[in-house]
Amino acid sequence: MNTVIKGRTHVFGKNIDTDQIYPGRYLEYTDVTDIKKFAMAGIDEHFAQNFQAGEIIVAGTNFGCGSSREHAAITLKGIGVGAIIAESFARIFFRNAVNLGIPVILCKNISSIIRDGDEISIELEKGHIQNLTTGQTIQAIPLSSYILTIIHSGGIKPMIRKMLAEKST
Repeated sequence: MNTVIKGRTHVFGKNIDTDQIYPGRYLEYTDVTDIKKFAMAGIDEHFAQNFQAGEIIVAGTNFGCGSSREHAAITLKGIGVGAIIAESFARIFFRNAVNLGIPVILCKNISSIIRDGDEISIELEKGHIQNLTTGQTIQAIPLSSYILTIIHSGGIKPMIRKMLAEKST
């Protein structure tokens, strides 16, 4: 299975924490319809309104650091993020994103290579990132077959449901 994700980029710096991704002042909301309205509101209050489903977030090191709040990954899933590429991720955020079926790709120096608004294409299985704006090709770390299975299933819960259904038949 060869999965390619294409989209326009939104580039952020390093140490983007969960309170910037989903500010704690909105924790009273529990429904994804409400939660997604506040995606990246700690940096740009209008981000969610200007974001188009399928677009890609690019960041420096330590994306998703700070609180272990799952709302950060939920809000990005809710707005329809196509993928997140970063130089490194906070461990808990990485796992939360994968569990929700969000492709999270590790790529050295990506935040200094890709510019805000570039159109890119990501080949998940091989880790190839093609900057369609500049023509440059970048090699990221390919996703493992296990993570790809979770992503192709739409998240860990749908994957487990499917596995259980297959066992019961």
